[in-house]
Amino acid sequence: MLGELYLVATPIGNLEDITLRAIKILSQVDIIAAEDTRHTLQLLNHLDIKKPLISYYKETERVKADIIINKLKEGKNIAIVSDAGTPAISDPGEEIVKRCIEENVKIIPIPGACAFINALICSGFSTREFLFIGFLSANKKDRKDKLEEIKKENRTLIFYEAPHKIHATLESMQQVLGDRRVVLAKELTKIHEEYIRGNISEILEKEQEIKGEIVILVQGAEKSNDEKDFLNSMSLEEHYKYYLNQNMEKKEIIKKIAKDRNTNKNEIYQYFINY
Repeated sequence: MLGELYLVATPIGNLEDITLRAIKILSQVDIIAAEDTRHTLQLLNHLDIKKPLISYYKETERVKADIIINKLKEGKNIAIVSDAGTPAISDPGEEIVKRCIEENVKIIPIPGACAFINALICSGFSTREFLFIGFLSANKKDRKDKLEEIKKENRTLIFYEAPHKIHATLESMQQVLGDRRVVLAKELTKIHEEYIRGNISEILEKEQEIKGEIVILVQGAEKSNDEKDFLNSMSLEEHYKYYLNQNMEKKEIIKKIAKDRNTNKNEIYQYFINY
């Protein structure tokens, strides 16, 4: 009988964020595959859980996937954990999930902390639609190419970045995306949790020391003149249905139409009051 694979989310800082279900699963599985066994051992010691650990990190994903699959075929239940947050989100996990699907192994997610979601809901930017990029390339050209690819996105953009690369990344963003509004979320769930807000230029001028992994949120691009002209060429009813087809609520649609047409939203509201 095949074992089961559990993708277990772990705290991103505050150990109290571990879920009851995660504790239960980590206590019950036969093996825990960890991004960094030393880091995971600290968590397990805190929870008073003793389990065999095997390392499973980005550089060895494909090799270790064979070992994990063999263990699952022996009937062992295995939990995958990253150093913090949800496995397979800019962390190891994607490869073993693909292999388990091929081998008909049951995959069970154990929900919990995810850094970019927590940063997004506190950002003040649109949460209706967003684009998660993760880590940009350390190569300057590749980084700029990726930013060029997404610079017209109207959705909120979300990135991860290490503190020693933040300055270079923000400079690339300013050059390609323009001087957009951004939020840097750092030390999430920890004592020194902080949200640094402002235009990219304002944050670059501060030159402050930033510690810990950072989530960068970038406000989506304004609609192009061509797109605005297209929307404004519609009747109000067509304009309304355009956004309705995107599963937006009436209140949000009215705000969008007012912004597109540079009109007071109360006028639009009155028009659609019985719509």
